[in-house]
Amino acid sequence: MPKKSYRQAINEAIRQEMARDERVIIMGEDISGGMGAPGEQDAWGGPMGVTKGIMPDFSRDRVLDTPITESAFIGCAAGAAATGLRPVAELMFVDFMGVCFDQIFNQAAKFKYMFGGKAVTPLTIRTMYGAGFRAASQHSQCLYPLFTHIPGLKVALPSNPYEAKGLLTQAIRDDDPVIVFEHKAMYDDEGEVPDEAYTIPFGEANVTREGDDVTIVAFGRMVNFANEAADNLEKAGISCTVVDPRTTSPLDRDTILETTEETGRLVVVDEAHPRCNMASDIVGLVSQEMFGALKAAPQMVTAPHCPVPFSPALEDIYVPGVARIEAAVRQAMGKGH
Repeated sequence: MPKKSYRQAINEAIRQEMARDERVIIMGEDISGGMGAPGEQDAWGGPMGVTKGIMPDFSRDRVLDTPITESAFIGCAAGAAATGLRPVAELMFVDFMGVCFDQIFNQAAKFKYMFGGKAVTPLTIRTMYGAGFRAASQHSQCLYPLFTHIPGLKVALPSNPYEAKGLLTQAIRDDDPVIVFEHKAMYDDEGEVPDEAYTIPFGEANVTREGDDVTIVAFGRMVNFANEAADNLEKAGISCTVVDPRTTSPLDRDTILETTEETGRLVVVDEAHPRCNMASDIVGLVSQEMFGALKAAPQMVTAPHCPVPFSPALEDIYVPGVARIEAAVRQAMGKGH
């Protein structure tokens, strides 16, 4: 199977869906460009070059540059989806959601409900999230818990290139609004990705490894850190199950509950701030549904409750890392372990 980067996998998913269905269009800032200018008729492909090369193959009729006004083009994408197109809109940084949040949670997310189940809104929003890229506090947040809270939205967090292509393809084919969160520190990560199109169903978690002692539930980039921590802990005689939910809405509750019941211990790794994040949600779910099966108090590994620092040294401390995951697992195993 060929190896491809996270960036290439996303680009390939968009290309294949645009070729398969002429209703698929993409829109965003700096994804087309070059209008009337000499030289190459292409743009950078967004801030990370993810969509570079798509415009020459599909034309400016389907690859639309937008003004720097997220409220306008996200609202446009929601309307286009409601009237028959299948738009993929790029919200450059999820931190900019404050500019267009009404169009997402008060309009697109509610169309089906407000119109008695008759509205179809196949809107996909791609957006970047996460710290570790030296992009400071206004471009580095993990805001997927906010979108997970909203009924009517589906939320996907690919943890590697294979997941990125499959989840994005599923999002574009889905008839409901989907927000795909791409971690900006992962675009150069490589992994095996099939050339052909494929989908990964929403609401089905991926168990990346199985163990007997502790269940680790992690999201997005944190899945890779959790797997690395599990490798290290295996050498110390601690066997871990690692669960990648893939989507936070819908959430695969059954896999989380079943794997935690098998081990009796739970560690949740979430890069978002600690208040009202996915870690607290998962811990609450497990504590409510199977408290009697727990052998130890659940542990949460999260970012601190503060803005993302710009200082490289402070940002490195801010991001939940492998060492903190290992420490949380050992805490769940008992201080004397």
